[in-house]
Amino acid sequence: MEKTLSALRDEAMVCRACRLCETRKNVVFGRGSEHPRIMFIGEAPGEQEDLQGLPFVGAAGQLLQLYLDYLGLEDEDYYIANILKCRPPRNRDPLPEEEQACIGKLRDQVKLLAPKVIVCLGRIAACRIISPDFRITREHGKWFDRGGMRVMATFHPSALLRDPTKKEAALLDFKSILNEI
Repeated sequence: MEKTLSALRDEAMVCRACRLCETRKNVVFGRGSEHPRIMFIGEAPGEQEDLQGLPFVGAAGQLLQLYLDYLGLEDEDYYIANILKCRPPRNRDPLPEEEQACIGKLRDQVKLLAPKVIVCLGRIAACRIISPDFRITREHGKWFDRGGMRVMATFHPSALLRDPTKKEAALLDFKSILNEI
């Protein structure tokens, strides 16, 4: 019998596959439509996400929402998740063993949601989903075919907050999503 998204969420809520379970406040499973055209995937929850149990609700999430609103996307159009379901201490990059512990849940999410398009938010997600040697500065906005889906990476919203000069390039990346859905 195939898992449901609800059953997968329940499984994630009690996960102890890596040491991040010891420091998390909440598991951050994902949010959005269960029948999305687009799935956005980041690397890991930040502080606000850990506190609220929802992905992309801090400052980076607010910027992401501005891009989604600009494109005219509605809540039923997308789903947002991360590779990791628990926050790494001090927002450090995920360790390979942490990514490995969570990647099966993400794959199950993608399979159950069956989006037409996946957008990797940032280098870490792109390296895990598109190619291990992906270079975000050079390859952002390029589309790839992966498992019957169109996949693209753009700058992580938190990177755009640190370096606003990349916001225009990210906007062009986001605009290209409309051509794929």
